[in-house]
Amino acid sequence: MKNNDCELSRRQFIKNVSKWCTKTLGVLFFPYLLTLRTGFTRAGQEKVFEPSYLKLLTSSELKTRSEALWEIMVSCELCPRKCGVNRLKGKRGFCQAPGATLVVSAFHPHFGEERPLVGYGGSGTIFFTHCNLRCVFCQNWEISHLGRGTKTTIEELALMMLALQEVGCHNINIVTPTHYSPHLVKALEIAAKKGLRLPIVYNTSGWERIEILKLLDGIVDIYLPDFKYWEGEKAAKYSSGAWNYPDITKRAILEMHRQVGVAKPESDGILRRGLIIRHLVMPNNVSGSERIMEWIAQNLPKNTYVNIMAQYTPLYKAFDYPEISRRITKEEYERVVEKAKKLGLTNLDIQGFRWFLGSIEKVPQASVRLRQIGPYS
Repeated sequence: MKNNDCELSRRQFIKNVSKWCTKTLGVLFFPYLLTLRTGFTRAGQEKVFEPSYLKLLTSSELKTRSEALWEIMVSCELCPRKCGVNRLKGKRGFCQAPGATLVVSAFHPHFGEERPLVGYGGSGTIFFTHCNLRCVFCQNWEISHLGRGTKTTIEELALMMLALQEVGCHNINIVTPTHYSPHLVKALEIAAKKGLRLPIVYNTSGWERIEILKLLDGIVDIYLPDFKYWEGEKAAKYSSGAWNYPDITKRAILEMHRQVGVAKPESDGILRRGLIIRHLVMPNNVSGSERIMEWIAQNLPKNTYVNIMAQYTPLYKAFDYPEISRRITKEEYERVVEKAKKLGLTNLDIQGFRWFLGSIEKVPQASVRLRQIGPYS
């Protein structure tokens, strides 16, 4: 079969899958979603929202930004590693992305994200493969390290966005977008011209170059960064030599906040703009959780949305490191939450297991979102 034929059949396949998802998910889940007592606006009452990228589309600035990002791949410096390889000629940098070829692992409505992102229709998640951080404990190592996925064109990525909008998702949630940010913006331009009106969620490790974030200003509506480590030594040990992770991530988070501000769900309970910081509590205080809470309290508004994550699970190569080869304890998690409360942080998403339910009574003064989670949420 000729290459052109392969491309056409793949495109047709994506279209067929999108149509199937739209019909099947609508029939199977829509009646159920209507009965959920979540406090969110019901279908047919979605608030009118205009994403910021529409202004850039009208002025042709979106196209200018996409071309600027694409040109950076000539000597790739999209991430802090700044490999300098020519991805447009098929070269692979540290992230191991196959040149300028986009690889997508999966796309679907996701109901395991933060509740203001999930709403009643789910977060429209698209999982990009490969990663510039490559953590030894990564729960998605088949995707991030091995790159398991399907080669996808820019046009197909745009169709995925539109399909997720059609099935009722509240946003387009791009997971691990850093090394594929040019592809994201190019696809967004196509999708917006065809009617995409959902906010873009930039779901990142937090290790982002300020120069790239400034090119995304006005494109991204919701930033969803991790703040993984307080100490560069730990970042270097567990994330492939990324010794400058803490300093770069601090600056990146401040820039993200400058662009989108505090995450405040609207009257229907759904978030359409703002910053959500995720922090994963790790065993033996490897991540420096309390210091990170201190930094957030000192450098950002006290009502900054902070998701204190409890689901650390030793996966992939974690068992090669005894100090991170177990789950966290109740005491380790409680210590971080108590610290955040004492610092005056008032907008915490507490991902508790059953053993943590009782501790909520100790911290009544803050706005707390408590939800049961599994290891892969």
